[in-house]
Amino acid sequence: MPLGIYISVPFCRTKCSYCNFASDVFSKAVFERYVDRVCADIAGASNLAQELGTHFEREVDTVYLGGGTPTVLDSAQLRRMFDVVRQQFSVLADAEVTVECAPGTLTPELIECLLGCGVNRVSLGVQSFVDAEAAAVGRLHKRATVREDIGRLRSAGMANINVDLIAGLPHQTAESWQESLEQTIATGAPHVSVYMLEVDEGSRLGRELLAGGTRYHAHYVPDQDTTADFYITACETLETAGIVQYEISNFARAGFKARHNLKYWTRLPYLGFGVDAHSMLLRGDDGAGAVRFSTPDALETYMARPALQATPVTAAMALEERFFLGLRLNRGIDLREIGASFGPATVRNVRATVDELVSMALLRRDGDFVRLTASGRLLSNEVFQRFIALADCSAIC
Repeated sequence: MPLGIYISVPFCRTKCSYCNFASDVFSKAVFERYVDRVCADIAGASNLAQELGTHFEREVDTVYLGGGTPTVLDSAQLRRMFDVVRQQFSVLADAEVTVECAPGTLTPELIECLLGCGVNRVSLGVQSFVDAEAAAVGRLHKRATVREDIGRLRSAGMANINVDLIAGLPHQTAESWQESLEQTIATGAPHVSVYMLEVDEGSRLGRELLAGGTRYHAHYVPDQDTTADFYITACETLETAGIVQYEISNFARAGFKARHNLKYWTRLPYLGFGVDAHSMLLRGDDGAGAVRFSTPDALETYMARPALQATPVTAAMALEERFFLGLRLNRGIDLREIGASFGPATVRNVRATVDELVSMALLRRDGDFVRLTASGRLLSNEVFQRFIALADCSAIC
C-alpha cells in the first residue's frame, strides 16, 4: 500500500508560550546542516528498513512537512528536501503534499517555490483571529496577515488550506472565540483543526499554569469547563457552516479531509524524518506485523546520529491502537473488523466495557459500530484508557 512521508523542521521564528513540540529558535547557520542530515536519512531509508527487518512500498501518496515552521527555511533548502523525496520514492500524481506555515512567512517567492515542489495543501498556524490573544502567546501575525496570506495562496491556485485554532488561550472569551470561528469560516478554508490548550510541563505556559503563576498571561487562561464549552461551540458552529467534524480535532468540507493524518488514525504505514519524527512500517511479507520507531526529540542528539531502536507492535499493542486511534474518528470502530482481526473472543471481552461506556453516555453504539459521543470526545483520554487496560488484560489473561 502507498506510503506516507513526514518531514520535521524543528525551527521557529519565535517559541510560542503554549508550544510543547520539539521545536525552538535556532541560528540560520544550523539550517543547512540539518537539511543535509534529513536528506541523508531519506536517501538511506531503504537500508534502515532492511536493518530493522521492515519493508515499505516506494509509492507515496502523502507528504507532510511539519514543524516548527518549515517556511523559515529558504527556497533552495525546501527544494532539496522535496527533490530527494522524489528521487528515492515514487510520489503519485494525485498525492496530497502539505506544508505547515506560520502566517507572515508566505512571500510570493516562497509560494512559487512551494507550488514548484508540488505542494497542494497548506496548513496555517493561526490559533486566534483576535490580535491581542495571538500576541499574548507569542504569535507574530495579525488577523490582516492571515487574510493576506490566504488571498495570495488562492491567487496562486492553492485551494486546499487548513486553519489551526486553539481553544483556551489567555484572554479568550466566549465572544472572542466566536469571533475567531466566524473569521475562520469567512476565509473559506475547507479544513479546520481545533485543539484545546494542553496544560502540561511541556510548555512555558503549561508549567506556569501548574505552578499557579502569572507569567505568560497564565492567570488569564480560561478554566477547563470554559475551554470545553469553546470546543463544543466550535463543533456546532463549524457543522452549521458545512465544515463537518470527522476526527476529535479536525473538521472538513466534503473532499478535504487530511489524507496524511488519516494514515495515523487508520494505522497505515508512514516514514518520518528529522527531529522527533515517528514511523510505522510493516514487518513480514504478509503485512500482518508492524514496527514503530522514532528519532530523538532534541536537535543535538538527532544530529549525533544515534542508533534507532525499533519496537515491534504486538497483538495487544495493535488492539490498543485500533481502539484509541479508531475512536478518534467520527466513523468510530467496527466491532466486526475487530473480531475478524483479533478473534471473536476479543469482541466478547470488550462488550461489557462498551455497554458501560454507552450507559455513561461516553460511547454510542449503532449496530456493530462504536463511536464517541460529544461528551466522550471531551473525556476521550479516559475512554481510551479503559480500552488500553482491557487490551492489556486480554493479552495476559
